[in-house]
Amino acid sequence: MTTTTTRISLLQRFILWREAHISERIFVLILSFIIGILTALAAFALKQLIGTIQHLLMPAIRQANVWYLILPPIGVLLTAGVVKLFIRDDISHGVTKVLGAMSQRKSRIKPHNTWSSLLASSITIGFGGSVGAESPIVMTGAAIGSNTGRLFKLEQRQLMLLVGCGAAGAIAGIFKAPIAGLVFVVEVLLLDLTLSSVLPLLISSVTSATMAYLLTGQQAMFSFYQSDPFTAERIPYVILLGIACGFTSLYFSKVMFALESWLKRRSNFLKRYGISMLILSVAIFLFPPLFGEGYNTLSDLMAGQYSSVTDNSIFDSFGSNYWVIFAFLLCTMLVKVFASVATNSGGGCGGLFAPSLFVGGLCGFVFAYALNFFPFIEVYLPQKNFVLMGMAGVMAGVMHAPLTGTFLIAELTGGYNLLLPLMLVAICSYGTIRIFMPHSIYSLRLAQQGKLMTHSKDQAVLTVMSIDNVIETDFDKVYPDMTLGELVQVVGRAKRNLFPVVERETDKLLGVVSLDDIRNIMFRPELYDRYKVDRIMVSPPARIQSDMHMDHIMHLFDETKAWNLPVVTPEGQYLGYVSKSKIFNTYREVLNVLSPDE
Repeated sequence: MTTTTTRISLLQRFILWREAHISERIFVLILSFIIGILTALAAFALKQLIGTIQHLLMPAIRQANVWYLILPPIGVLLTAGVVKLFIRDDISHGVTKVLGAMSQRKSRIKPHNTWSSLLASSITIGFGGSVGAESPIVMTGAAIGSNTGRLFKLEQRQLMLLVGCGAAGAIAGIFKAPIAGLVFVVEVLLLDLTLSSVLPLLISSVTSATMAYLLTGQQAMFSFYQSDPFTAERIPYVILLGIACGFTSLYFSKVMFALESWLKRRSNFLKRYGISMLILSVAIFLFPPLFGEGYNTLSDLMAGQYSSVTDNSIFDSFGSNYWVIFAFLLCTMLVKVFASVATNSGGGCGGLFAPSLFVGGLCGFVFAYALNFFPFIEVYLPQKNFVLMGMAGVMAGVMHAPLTGTFLIAELTGGYNLLLPLMLVAICSYGTIRIFMPHSIYSLRLAQQGKLMTHSKDQAVLTVMSIDNVIETDFDKVYPDMTLGELVQVVGRAKRNLFPVVERETDKLLGVVSLDDIRNIMFRPELYDRYKVDRIMVSPPARIQSDMHMDHIMHLFDETKAWNLPVVTPEGQYLGYVSKSKIFNTYREVLNVLSPDE
Protein backbone atom coordinates (compact mmCIF):
# COMPACT_ATOMS: atom_id res chain seq x y z
CA MET A 1 0.00 0.00 0.00
CA THR A 2 2.82 2.36 0.91
CA THR A 3 4.74 1.54 -2.29
CA THR A 4 1.69 2.26 -4.45
CA THR A 5 1.08 5.55 -2.67
CA THR A 6 4.75 6.52 -3.11
CA ARG A 7 4.70 5.70 -6.80
CA ILE A 8 1.56 7.71 -7.39
CA SER A 9 2.92 10.69 -5.46
CA LEU A 10 6.23 10.54 -7.34
CA LEU A 11 4.44 10.52 -10.69
CA GLN A 12 2.21 13.38 -9.63
CA ARG A 13 5.23 15.26 -8.36
CA PHE A 14 6.98 14.77 -11.70
CA ILE A 15 3.89 15.98 -13.59
CA LEU A 16 3.79 19.14 -11.48
CA TRP A 17 7.53 19.67 -11.98
CA ARG A 18 7.18 19.17 -15.72
CA GLU A 19 4.32 21.68 -15.94
CA ALA A 20 6.48 24.23 -14.14
CA HIS A 21 9.74 23.69 -16.05
CA ILE A 22 9.03 22.04 -19.44
CA SER A 23 6.54 23.41 -21.93
CA GLU A 24 3.91 21.05 -23.26
CA ARG A 25 5.28 21.26 -26.82
CA ILE A 26 8.80 20.25 -25.74
CA PHE A 27 7.43 17.49 -23.53
CA VAL A 28 5.45 16.06 -26.46
CA LEU A 29 8.67 15.96 -28.49
CA ILE A 30 10.38 14.06 -25.68
CA LEU A 31 7.49 11.60 -25.47
CA SER A 32 7.49 11.13 -29.25
CA PHE A 33 11.14 10.09 -29.02
CA ILE A 34 10.35 7.60 -26.23
CA ILE A 35 7.37 6.27 -28.20
CA GLY A 36 9.63 5.77 -31.23
CA ILE A 37 11.96 3.59 -29.16
CA LEU A 38 9.11 1.58 -27.61
CA THR A 39 7.36 0.94 -30.93
CA ALA A 40 10.62 -0.23 -32.52
CA LEU A 41 11.12 -2.68 -29.65
CA ALA A 42 7.54 -3.90 -30.04
CA ALA A 43 8.00 -4.41 -33.80
CA PHE A 44 11.25 -6.27 -33.17
CA ALA A 45 9.59 -8.48 -30.54
CA LEU A 46 6.74 -9.29 -32.93
CA LYS A 47 9.12 -10.26 -35.75
CA GLN A 48 11.20 -12.39 -33.39
CA LEU A 49 8.15 -14.22 -32.02
CA ILE A 50 6.83 -14.99 -35.50
CA GLY A 51 10.26 -16.07 -36.72
CA THR A 52 10.85 -18.31 -33.70
CA ILE A 53 7.52 -20.09 -34.06
CA GLN A 54 8.01 -20.62 -37.80
CA HIS A 55 11.57 -21.84 -37.26
CA LEU A 56 10.30 -24.49 -34.84
CA LEU A 57 7.52 -25.62 -37.18
CA MET A 58 9.36 -25.51 -40.52
CA PRO A 59 11.04 -28.97 -40.23
CA ALA A 60 7.64 -30.62 -39.96
CA ILE A 61 6.33 -28.71 -42.99
CA ARG A 62 9.31 -29.75 -45.09
CA GLN A 63 8.66 -33.41 -44.29
CA ALA A 64 4.98 -33.52 -45.29
CA ASN A 65 2.56 -31.13 -47.01
CA VAL A 66 -0.23 -32.38 -44.79
CA TRP A 67 1.00 -29.94 -42.13
CA TYR A 68 -0.36 -27.13 -44.31
CA LEU A 69 -3.79 -28.52 -43.47
CA ILE A 70 -3.11 -28.86 -39.74
CA LEU A 71 -0.89 -26.04 -38.45
CA PRO A 72 -2.90 -22.92 -39.44
CA PRO A 73 -6.12 -24.16 -37.74
CA ILE A 74 -4.10 -25.00 -34.61
CA GLY A 75 -2.65 -21.49 -34.56
CA VAL A 76 -6.04 -19.86 -35.03
CA LEU A 77 -7.55 -22.01 -32.28
CA LEU A 78 -4.69 -21.14 -29.90
CA THR A 79 -5.16 -17.45 -30.70
CA ALA A 80 -8.90 -17.65 -30.07
CA GLY A 81 -8.20 -19.39 -26.76
CA VAL A 82 -5.72 -16.73 -25.64
CA VAL A 83 -8.15 -13.95 -26.57
CA LYS A 84 -11.07 -15.66 -24.84
CA LEU A 85 -9.28 -16.70 -21.63
CA PHE A 86 -6.76 -13.92 -21.04
CA ILE A 87 -7.51 -10.84 -23.12
CA ARG A 88 -11.33 -11.02 -23.07
CA ASP A 89 -11.76 -8.25 -25.59
CA ASP A 90 -12.19 -7.84 -29.33
CA ILE A 91 -8.75 -7.11 -30.81
CA SER A 92 -9.62 -7.57 -34.49
CA HIS A 93 -9.53 -4.77 -37.10
CA GLY A 94 -6.64 -2.95 -35.42
CA VAL A 95 -6.32 0.00 -37.80
CA THR A 96 -10.09 0.50 -37.88
CA LYS A 97 -10.13 0.63 -34.08
CA VAL A 98 -7.35 3.22 -34.05
CA LEU A 99 -9.29 5.26 -36.63
CA GLY A 100 -12.40 4.98 -34.46
CA ALA A 101 -10.56 6.08 -31.32
CA MET A 102 -9.21 9.16 -33.10
CA SER A 103 -12.49 9.95 -34.84
CA GLN A 104 -14.47 9.94 -31.62
CA ARG A 105 -12.08 12.44 -29.99
CA LYS A 106 -11.27 9.94 -27.26
CA SER A 107 -7.90 8.64 -28.47
CA ARG A 108 -8.09 6.26 -25.53
CA ILE A 109 -6.91 2.76 -26.30
CA LYS A 110 -7.00 0.09 -23.60
CA PRO A 111 -3.67 -0.72 -21.89
CA HIS A 112 -3.83 -4.41 -22.85
CA ASN A 113 -3.55 -3.42 -26.52
CA THR A 114 0.12 -2.58 -25.89
CA TRP A 115 0.78 -6.34 -25.84
CA SER A 116 -2.38 -8.32 -26.69
CA SER A 117 -2.39 -7.74 -30.47
CA LEU A 118 1.34 -8.47 -30.58
CA LEU A 119 0.96 -11.81 -28.79
CA ALA A 120 -2.15 -12.96 -30.63
CA SER A 121 -0.88 -12.09 -34.11
CA SER A 122 2.48 -13.78 -33.52
CA ILE A 123 0.68 -17.05 -32.76
CA THR A 124 -1.65 -16.73 -35.75
CA ILE A 125 1.06 -15.85 -38.28
CA GLY A 126 3.70 -18.13 -36.77
CA PHE A 127 1.44 -21.13 -37.32
CA GLY A 128 0.77 -20.07 -40.90
CA GLY A 129 -2.31 -17.83 -40.72
CA SER A 130 -2.56 -15.98 -44.03
CA VAL A 131 -2.53 -12.44 -42.60
CA GLY A 132 0.00 -9.74 -41.81
CA ALA A 133 1.66 -8.42 -38.66
CA GLU A 134 1.42 -4.75 -39.61
CA SER A 135 -2.13 -3.89 -38.50
CA PRO A 136 -1.57 -5.50 -35.06
CA ILE A 137 1.68 -3.55 -34.64
CA VAL A 138 -0.15 -0.33 -35.59
CA MET A 139 -2.68 -1.10 -32.85
CA THR A 140 0.19 -1.81 -30.45
CA GLY A 141 1.99 1.40 -31.37
CA ALA A 142 -1.17 3.49 -31.07
CA ALA A 143 -1.86 1.94 -27.65
CA ILE A 144 1.69 2.77 -26.55
CA GLY A 145 1.16 6.40 -27.63
CA SER A 146 -2.27 6.65 -26.03
CA ASN A 147 -1.27 5.17 -22.68
CA THR A 148 1.96 7.14 -22.52
CA GLY A 149 -0.02 10.35 -22.94
CA ARG A 150 -2.62 9.28 -20.41
CA LEU A 151 0.11 8.39 -17.91
CA PHE A 152 1.30 11.99 -17.93
CA LYS A 153 -2.24 13.45 -17.95
CA LEU A 154 -1.94 15.18 -21.32
CA GLU A 155 -4.97 16.91 -22.79
CA GLN A 156 -7.03 15.45 -25.62
CA ARG A 157 -5.34 17.31 -28.45
CA GLN A 158 -1.88 16.06 -27.49
CA LEU A 159 -3.21 12.57 -26.78
CA MET A 160 -4.47 12.30 -30.35
CA LEU A 161 -1.06 13.39 -31.63
CA LEU A 162 0.72 10.74 -29.54
CA VAL A 163 -1.60 8.06 -30.91
CA GLY A 164 -0.47 9.16 -34.36
CA CYS A 165 3.17 9.06 -33.20
CA GLY A 166 2.69 5.49 -32.00
CA ALA A 167 1.18 4.40 -35.31
CA ALA A 168 3.89 6.17 -37.32
CA GLY A 169 6.60 4.59 -35.17
CA ALA A 170 5.03 1.14 -35.60
CA ILE A 171 5.03 1.35 -39.41
CA ALA A 172 8.53 2.84 -39.47
CA GLY A 173 9.82 0.17 -37.09
CA ILE A 174 8.41 -2.91 -38.74
CA PHE A 175 9.18 -1.81 -42.33
CA LYS A 176 12.27 0.41 -41.69
CA ALA A 177 10.29 3.07 -43.53
CA PRO A 178 10.18 6.44 -41.68
CA ILE A 179 8.57 8.43 -44.53
CA ALA A 180 5.88 5.78 -45.00
CA GLY A 181 5.15 5.89 -41.26
CA LEU A 182 4.53 9.64 -41.39
CA VAL A 183 2.47 9.51 -44.58
CA PHE A 184 0.41 6.56 -43.30
CA VAL A 185 -0.78 8.58 -40.31
CA VAL A 186 -1.85 11.46 -42.54
CA GLU A 187 -3.45 9.42 -45.35
CA VAL A 188 -4.94 6.43 -43.55
CA LEU A 189 -5.48 7.65 -39.99
CA LEU A 190 -6.54 11.09 -41.30
CA LEU A 191 -4.51 13.10 -38.80
CA ASP A 192 -4.03 16.68 -40.00
CA LEU A 193 -0.42 17.55 -40.71
CA THR A 194 0.33 20.93 -39.12
CA LEU A 195 3.49 22.66 -37.96
CA SER A 196 2.89 21.41 -34.43
CA SER A 197 2.26 17.78 -35.44
CA VAL A 198 4.84 17.15 -38.16
CA LEU A 199 7.88 17.27 -35.85
CA PRO A 200 6.62 14.74 -33.25
CA LEU A 201 5.53 12.37 -36.04
CA LEU A 202 8.93 12.68 -37.72
CA ILE A 203 10.77 12.11 -34.45
CA SER A 204 8.79 8.93 -33.71
CA SER A 205 9.21 7.61 -37.25
CA VAL A 206 12.93 8.33 -37.54
CA THR A 207 13.67 7.08 -34.02
CA SER A 208 11.78 3.85 -34.61
CA ALA A 209 13.40 3.23 -37.99
CA THR A 210 16.85 3.95 -36.54
CA MET A 211 16.24 1.48 -33.72
CA ALA A 212 15.11 -1.09 -36.28
CA TYR A 213 18.39 -0.61 -38.16
CA LEU A 214 20.34 -1.09 -34.94
CA LEU A 215 18.40 -4.21 -33.99
CA THR A 216 18.17 -5.98 -37.35
CA GLY A 217 20.81 -4.43 -39.60
CA GLN A 218 20.71 -1.86 -42.38
CA GLN A 219 19.52 -4.09 -45.21
CA ALA A 220 16.10 -3.32 -46.70
CA MET A 221 13.23 -5.69 -45.96
CA PHE A 222 13.28 -6.95 -49.57
CA SER A 223 16.55 -7.40 -51.39
CA PHE A 224 16.15 -5.62 -54.73
CA TYR A 225 18.68 -4.75 -57.41
CA GLN A 226 17.42 -2.68 -60.31
CA SER A 227 19.02 -4.19 -63.38
CA ASP A 228 16.46 -2.66 -65.79
CA PRO A 229 16.11 1.11 -65.41
CA PHE A 230 12.75 2.67 -66.11
CA THR A 231 12.22 4.05 -69.60
CA ALA A 232 9.52 6.35 -70.98
CA GLU A 233 8.30 3.77 -73.50
CA ARG A 234 6.98 1.67 -70.62
CA ILE A 235 4.69 4.43 -69.31
CA PRO A 236 1.52 3.18 -71.12
CA TYR A 237 2.00 -0.28 -69.59
CA VAL A 238 2.60 1.25 -66.17
CA ILE A 239 -0.72 3.11 -66.47
CA LEU A 240 -2.46 -0.10 -67.55
CA LEU A 241 -0.95 -1.87 -64.54
CA GLY A 242 -2.32 0.89 -62.29
CA ILE A 243 -5.82 0.36 -63.66
CA ALA A 244 -5.42 -3.42 -63.25
CA CYS A 245 -4.30 -2.87 -59.65
CA GLY A 246 -7.35 -0.69 -59.06
CA PHE A 247 -9.69 -3.45 -60.16
CA THR A 248 -7.68 -6.00 -58.19
CA SER A 249 -8.05 -3.77 -55.12
CA LEU A 250 -11.78 -3.54 -55.76
CA TYR A 251 -12.00 -7.34 -56.00
CA PHE A 252 -9.96 -7.72 -52.80
CA SER A 253 -12.11 -5.22 -50.86
CA LYS A 254 -15.50 -6.40 -52.09
CA VAL A 255 -14.77 -10.10 -51.54
CA MET A 256 -13.32 -9.38 -48.12
CA PHE A 257 -16.41 -7.51 -46.89
CA ALA A 258 -18.84 -10.01 -48.42
CA LEU A 259 -17.08 -13.10 -47.07
CA GLU A 260 -16.47 -11.55 -43.67
CA SER A 261 -20.14 -10.59 -43.35
CA TRP A 262 -21.22 -14.08 -44.45
CA LEU A 263 -18.96 -15.78 -41.90
CA LYS A 264 -19.93 -13.44 -39.08
CA ARG A 265 -23.57 -14.38 -39.52
CA ARG A 266 -22.56 -17.80 -38.17
CA SER A 267 -22.98 -16.89 -34.51
CA ASN A 268 -21.92 -20.33 -33.29
CA PHE A 269 -18.14 -20.17 -32.87
CA LEU A 270 -17.45 -23.83 -33.62
CA LYS A 271 -19.44 -23.68 -36.85
CA ARG A 272 -17.76 -20.45 -37.96
CA TYR A 273 -14.35 -21.83 -36.98
CA GLY A 274 -14.97 -25.06 -38.89
CA ILE A 275 -16.03 -23.30 -42.10
CA SER A 276 -13.19 -20.77 -41.88
CA MET A 277 -10.52 -23.38 -41.25
CA LEU A 278 -11.78 -25.54 -44.10
CA ILE A 279 -11.34 -22.57 -46.45
CA LEU A 280 -7.93 -21.70 -44.99
CA SER A 281 -6.47 -25.21 -44.93
CA VAL A 282 -7.57 -26.12 -48.45
CA ALA A 283 -6.30 -22.79 -49.79
CA ILE A 284 -2.86 -23.18 -48.19
CA PHE A 285 -2.61 -26.87 -49.15
CA LEU A 286 -3.25 -26.07 -52.81
CA PHE A 287 -1.23 -22.84 -52.81
CA PRO A 288 1.59 -23.00 -50.20
CA PRO A 289 2.68 -19.36 -50.77
CA LEU A 290 -0.46 -18.45 -48.80
CA PHE A 291 1.19 -19.88 -45.66
CA GLY A 292 1.99 -16.94 -43.37
CA GLU A 293 2.65 -13.44 -44.69
CA GLY A 294 3.95 -14.59 -48.07
CA TYR A 295 6.97 -12.28 -48.17
CA ASN A 296 9.30 -15.16 -49.16
CA THR A 297 7.34 -15.59 -52.38
CA LEU A 298 7.68 -11.90 -53.19
CA SER A 299 11.42 -12.11 -52.55
CA ASP A 300 11.69 -15.09 -54.93
CA LEU A 301 9.82 -13.20 -57.66
CA MET A 302 12.06 -10.15 -57.26
CA ALA A 303 15.11 -12.40 -57.40
CA GLY A 304 13.93 -14.01 -60.64
CA GLN A 305 13.37 -17.44 -59.06
CA TYR A 306 9.98 -17.99 -60.68
CA SER A 307 10.01 -21.78 -60.69
CA SER A 308 10.46 -21.97 -56.91
CA VAL A 309 6.99 -20.58 -56.24
CA THR A 310 5.41 -23.99 -56.83
CA ASP A 311 7.76 -25.76 -54.39
CA ASN A 312 6.00 -28.01 -51.83
CA SER A 313 2.77 -27.78 -53.80
CA ILE A 314 0.89 -30.45 -55.73
CA PHE A 315 1.91 -28.57 -58.90
CA ASP A 316 5.63 -29.00 -58.22
CA SER A 317 5.86 -31.97 -60.57
CA PHE A 318 5.09 -29.74 -63.57
CA GLY A 319 8.43 -27.99 -63.12
CA SER A 320 8.94 -24.54 -64.64
CA ASN A 321 6.22 -24.75 -67.28
CA TYR A 322 5.25 -21.20 -68.32
CA TRP A 323 1.49 -21.65 -68.13
CA VAL A 324 1.67 -23.60 -64.85
CA ILE A 325 3.54 -20.74 -63.18
CA PHE A 326 1.15 -18.17 -64.67
CA ALA A 327 -2.01 -20.06 -63.62
CA PHE A 328 -0.57 -20.95 -60.21
CA LEU A 329 0.29 -17.35 -59.32
CA LEU A 330 -2.96 -15.96 -60.75
CA CYS A 331 -5.01 -18.42 -58.65
CA THR A 332 -2.85 -17.72 -55.60
CA MET A 333 -3.52 -13.99 -56.04
CA LEU A 334 -7.28 -14.50 -56.28
CA VAL A 335 -7.50 -16.96 -53.37
CA LYS A 336 -5.39 -14.88 -50.97
CA VAL A 337 -8.35 -12.78 -49.83
CA PHE A 338 -10.33 -15.93 -48.93
CA ALA A 339 -7.43 -17.24 -46.85
CA SER A 340 -6.97 -13.90 -45.07
CA VAL A 341 -10.64 -13.43 -44.21
CA ALA A 342 -10.93 -17.06 -43.08
CA THR A 343 -7.95 -16.59 -40.75
CA ASN A 344 -9.44 -13.59 -38.98
CA SER A 345 -13.06 -14.77 -39.02
CA GLY A 346 -12.08 -18.12 -37.52
CA GLY A 347 -10.57 -16.43 -34.47
CA GLY A 348 -7.10 -15.43 -35.65
CA CYS A 349 -5.50 -12.03 -35.36
CA GLY A 350 -3.77 -10.26 -38.22
CA GLY A 351 -3.98 -7.39 -40.64
CA LEU A 352 -4.36 -6.72 -44.34
CA PHE A 353 -1.09 -4.88 -44.97
CA ALA A 354 0.78 -8.05 -45.92
CA PRO A 355 -2.10 -9.56 -47.93
CA SER A 356 -2.44 -6.38 -49.99
CA LEU A 357 1.32 -6.29 -50.63
CA PHE A 358 1.27 -9.98 -51.54
CA VAL A 359 -1.68 -9.64 -53.91
CA GLY A 360 -0.15 -6.52 -55.44
CA GLY A 361 3.21 -8.18 -56.03
CA LEU A 362 1.55 -11.14 -57.73
CA CYS A 363 -0.66 -8.82 -59.77
CA GLY A 364 2.36 -6.91 -61.07
CA PHE A 365 4.26 -10.11 -61.86
CA VAL A 366 1.35 -11.81 -63.63
CA PHE A 367 0.70 -8.63 -65.64
CA ALA A 368 4.28 -8.37 -66.93
CA TYR A 369 4.73 -12.15 -67.22
CA ALA A 370 1.66 -12.42 -69.46
CA LEU A 371 2.46 -9.44 -71.71
CA ASN A 372 6.06 -10.52 -72.21
CA PHE A 373 4.78 -13.78 -73.71
CA PHE A 374 3.01 -12.07 -76.58
CA PRO A 375 5.27 -11.22 -79.55
CA PHE A 376 3.33 -8.07 -80.54
CA ILE A 377 4.43 -6.40 -77.28
CA GLU A 378 7.71 -4.97 -78.48
CA VAL A 379 8.66 -3.40 -75.14
CA TYR A 380 10.15 -5.77 -72.57
CA LEU A 381 8.52 -5.41 -69.14
CA PRO A 382 10.97 -6.34 -66.34
CA GLN A 383 8.91 -8.59 -64.10
CA LYS A 384 10.68 -7.80 -60.83
CA ASN A 385 10.12 -4.06 -61.40
CA PHE A 386 6.45 -4.73 -62.01
CA VAL A 387 6.27 -6.75 -58.80
CA LEU A 388 7.21 -3.57 -56.92
CA MET A 389 4.79 -1.44 -58.89
CA GLY A 390 1.98 -3.92 -58.28
CA MET A 391 2.68 -3.87 -54.54
CA ALA A 392 2.41 -0.08 -54.52
CA GLY A 393 -0.71 -0.12 -56.70
CA VAL A 394 -2.80 -2.59 -54.72
CA MET A 395 -1.77 -1.10 -51.39
CA ALA A 396 -2.72 2.36 -52.67
CA GLY A 397 -6.07 1.05 -53.92
CA VAL A 398 -7.02 -1.06 -50.90
CA MET A 399 -6.05 1.62 -48.39
CA HIS A 400 -6.93 4.65 -50.52
CA ALA A 401 -3.41 5.85 -49.80
CA PRO A 402 -1.31 6.47 -52.94
CA LEU A 403 1.52 8.23 -51.11
CA THR A 404 1.76 5.48 -48.49
CA GLY A 405 1.90 2.83 -51.20
CA THR A 406 4.55 4.74 -53.14
CA PHE A 407 6.95 5.57 -50.32
CA LEU A 408 6.48 2.28 -48.48
CA ILE A 409 7.55 0.21 -51.47
CA ALA A 410 10.43 2.57 -52.25
CA GLU A 411 11.69 2.28 -48.66
CA LEU A 412 11.00 -1.45 -48.36
CA THR A 413 13.18 -2.27 -51.31
CA GLY A 414 15.49 0.68 -51.77
CA GLY A 415 13.96 1.05 -55.24
CA TYR A 416 13.97 4.86 -55.25
CA ASN A 417 14.92 4.91 -58.91
CA LEU A 418 11.42 3.60 -59.63
CA LEU A 419 9.71 6.44 -57.74
CA LEU A 420 8.01 7.85 -60.86
CA PRO A 421 6.43 4.57 -62.04
CA LEU A 422 5.52 3.69 -58.45
CA MET A 423 3.63 6.98 -58.19
CA LEU A 424 1.97 6.49 -61.57
CA VAL A 425 0.70 3.03 -60.64
CA ALA A 426 -0.44 4.17 -57.19
CA ILE A 427 -2.37 7.17 -58.54
CA CYS A 428 -4.03 5.18 -61.35
CA SER A 429 -5.01 2.41 -58.95
CA TYR A 430 -6.39 4.88 -56.42
CA GLY A 431 -8.32 6.78 -59.09
CA THR A 432 -9.81 3.53 -60.42
CA ILE A 433 -11.08 2.19 -57.11
CA ARG A 434 -12.42 5.59 -55.99
CA ILE A 435 -14.95 5.39 -58.82
CA PHE A 436 -16.50 2.33 -57.16
CA MET A 437 -15.56 2.69 -53.45
CA PRO A 438 -15.36 6.14 -51.83
CA HIS A 439 -13.85 4.73 -48.62
CA SER A 440 -10.90 2.50 -47.86
CA ILE A 441 -11.00 -0.99 -46.43
CA TYR A 442 -10.26 0.51 -43.00
CA SER A 443 -12.63 3.47 -43.00
CA LEU A 444 -15.70 1.95 -44.65
CA ARG A 445 -17.09 0.45 -41.44
CA LEU A 446 -16.77 3.78 -39.61
CA ALA A 447 -18.19 5.72 -42.55
CA GLN A 448 -21.27 3.48 -42.58
CA GLN A 449 -21.77 4.29 -38.89
CA GLY A 450 -21.16 8.02 -39.42
CA LYS A 451 -18.08 7.90 -37.15
CA LEU A 452 -15.36 8.64 -39.66
CA MET A 453 -13.30 11.79 -39.17
CA THR A 454 -11.99 13.32 -42.39
CA HIS A 455 -9.60 16.13 -43.32
CA SER A 456 -12.65 18.41 -43.81
CA LYS A 457 -12.79 20.48 -40.62
CA ASP A 458 -16.57 20.83 -40.66
CA GLN A 459 -17.09 17.10 -41.19
CA ALA A 460 -14.42 16.22 -38.64
CA VAL A 461 -16.05 18.38 -35.96
CA LEU A 462 -19.51 16.93 -36.64
CA THR A 463 -18.04 13.43 -36.49
CA VAL A 464 -16.51 13.79 -33.05
CA MET A 465 -19.60 15.54 -31.66
CA SER A 466 -22.41 13.35 -30.38
CA ILE A 467 -25.96 13.86 -29.21
CA ASP A 468 -24.76 13.58 -25.60
CA ASN A 469 -22.63 16.71 -26.09
CA VAL A 470 -25.53 18.94 -27.11
CA ILE A 471 -28.71 17.59 -25.52
CA GLU A 472 -30.37 19.83 -22.90
CA THR A 473 -32.76 18.39 -20.34
CA ASP A 474 -33.92 21.42 -18.33
CA PHE A 475 -37.25 21.77 -20.19
CA ASP A 476 -40.34 21.36 -18.02
CA LYS A 477 -42.62 18.55 -19.21
CA VAL A 478 -46.39 18.92 -19.28
CA TYR A 479 -49.16 16.39 -19.86
CA PRO A 480 -52.06 16.40 -22.34
CA ASP A 481 -54.76 16.27 -19.62
CA MET A 482 -53.44 19.33 -17.78
CA THR A 483 -55.61 22.45 -17.86
CA LEU A 484 -54.47 25.83 -19.08
CA GLY A 485 -54.35 26.99 -15.45
CA GLU A 486 -51.97 24.19 -14.51
CA LEU A 487 -49.89 24.95 -17.59
CA VAL A 488 -49.63 28.64 -16.57
CA GLN A 489 -48.30 27.54 -13.16
CA VAL A 490 -45.59 25.52 -14.90
CA VAL A 491 -44.78 28.49 -17.14
CA GLY A 492 -44.40 30.70 -14.08
CA ARG A 493 -41.56 28.63 -12.63
CA ALA A 494 -39.97 27.52 -15.93
CA LYS A 495 -36.73 28.84 -17.39
CA ARG A 496 -37.58 27.91 -20.96
CA ASN A 497 -40.16 28.98 -23.53
CA LEU A 498 -40.87 25.46 -24.83
CA PHE A 499 -42.79 22.74 -23.03
CA PRO A 500 -42.72 19.14 -24.31
CA VAL A 501 -46.05 17.33 -23.97
CA VAL A 502 -45.62 13.68 -22.94
CA GLU A 503 -47.75 10.73 -21.86
CA ARG A 504 -47.78 10.30 -18.10
CA GLU A 505 -47.11 6.57 -18.15
CA THR A 506 -44.55 6.22 -20.95
CA ASP A 507 -43.00 9.69 -21.36
CA LYS A 508 -43.73 9.38 -25.07
CA LEU A 509 -43.54 12.75 -26.81
CA LEU A 510 -46.95 13.83 -28.12
CA GLY A 511 -46.33 17.44 -29.06
CA VAL A 512 -45.00 20.73 -27.82
CA VAL A 513 -46.41 23.94 -26.37
CA SER A 514 -44.62 27.20 -27.09
CA LEU A 515 -44.99 30.29 -24.92
CA ASP A 516 -45.80 32.28 -28.04
CA ASP A 517 -48.74 29.95 -28.75
CA ILE A 518 -50.46 30.68 -25.44
CA ARG A 519 -49.42 34.28 -24.87
CA ASN A 520 -52.82 35.62 -25.96
CA ILE A 521 -54.80 33.39 -23.58
CA MET A 522 -52.54 32.78 -20.59
CA PHE A 523 -53.68 35.98 -18.83
CA ARG A 524 -57.40 35.17 -19.12
CA PRO A 525 -58.37 33.23 -15.95
CA GLU A 526 -61.84 32.47 -17.29
CA LEU A 527 -60.22 30.14 -19.85
CA TYR A 528 -58.02 28.26 -17.38
CA ASP A 529 -60.45 25.37 -16.92
CA ARG A 530 -61.88 25.44 -20.43
CA TYR A 531 -58.65 24.69 -22.33
CA LYS A 532 -56.50 21.64 -21.93
CA VAL A 533 -52.96 21.09 -23.12
CA ASP A 534 -53.91 18.53 -25.78
CA ARG A 535 -55.99 21.25 -27.45
CA ILE A 536 -53.16 23.79 -27.37
CA MET A 537 -50.16 21.65 -28.28
CA VAL A 538 -48.73 21.40 -31.79
CA SER A 539 -46.42 18.92 -33.44
CA PRO A 540 -42.70 19.81 -33.45
CA PRO A 541 -41.25 20.65 -36.88
CA ALA A 542 -39.07 17.52 -36.62
CA ARG A 543 -37.89 14.98 -34.07
CA ILE A 544 -34.27 14.06 -33.51
CA GLN A 545 -33.68 10.37 -32.91
CA SER A 546 -31.19 9.65 -30.13
CA ASP A 547 -29.08 7.49 -32.48
CA MET A 548 -28.85 10.09 -35.26
CA HIS A 549 -25.46 11.36 -36.41
CA MET A 550 -24.66 15.04 -36.10
CA ASP A 551 -24.57 15.69 -39.84
CA HIS A 552 -28.16 14.36 -40.10
CA ILE A 553 -29.19 16.57 -37.19
CA MET A 554 -27.73 19.62 -38.91
CA HIS A 555 -29.68 18.75 -42.06
CA LEU A 556 -32.89 18.68 -39.98
CA PHE A 557 -32.16 22.15 -38.61
CA ASP A 558 -31.47 23.44 -42.11
CA GLU A 559 -34.67 21.94 -43.52
CA THR A 560 -37.01 23.05 -40.71
CA LYS A 561 -35.37 26.43 -39.96
CA ALA A 562 -36.09 25.62 -36.29
CA TRP A 563 -33.96 26.85 -33.41
CA ASN A 564 -34.83 23.99 -31.04
CA LEU A 565 -35.79 20.38 -31.80
CA PRO A 566 -36.86 17.62 -29.38
CA VAL A 567 -34.82 14.43 -28.92
CA VAL A 568 -36.61 11.11 -28.61
CA THR A 569 -35.62 7.45 -28.43
CA PRO A 570 -36.39 5.19 -31.42
CA GLU A 571 -39.55 4.23 -29.50
CA GLY A 572 -40.60 7.89 -29.21
CA GLN A 573 -39.74 8.48 -25.54
CA TYR A 574 -38.85 12.10 -24.78
CA LEU A 575 -35.22 12.74 -23.73
CA GLY A 576 -34.58 16.46 -24.09
CA TYR A 577 -33.95 19.25 -26.61
CA VAL A 578 -31.15 20.27 -28.92
CA SER A 579 -30.70 23.94 -29.76
CA LYS A 580 -28.65 25.61 -32.48
CA SER A 581 -26.88 27.77 -29.92
CA LYS A 582 -25.72 24.69 -28.00
CA ILE A 583 -24.47 23.08 -31.22
CA PHE A 584 -22.55 26.23 -32.19
CA ASN A 585 -20.94 26.51 -28.75
CA THR A 586 -19.93 22.84 -28.76
CA TYR A 587 -18.70 23.20 -32.34
CA ARG A 588 -16.32 25.97 -31.30
CA GLU A 589 -15.01 23.92 -28.37
CA VAL A 590 -14.37 20.83 -30.52
CA LEU A 591 -12.80 22.89 -33.31
CA ASN A 592 -10.37 24.32 -30.78
CA VAL A 593 -9.38 20.79 -29.74
CA LEU A 594 -8.97 19.56 -33.31
CA SER A 595 -6.94 22.59 -34.44
CA PRO A 596 -3.55 22.51 -32.74
CA ASP A 597 -1.70 25.77 -32.33
CA GLU A 598 0.54 26.39 -35.31
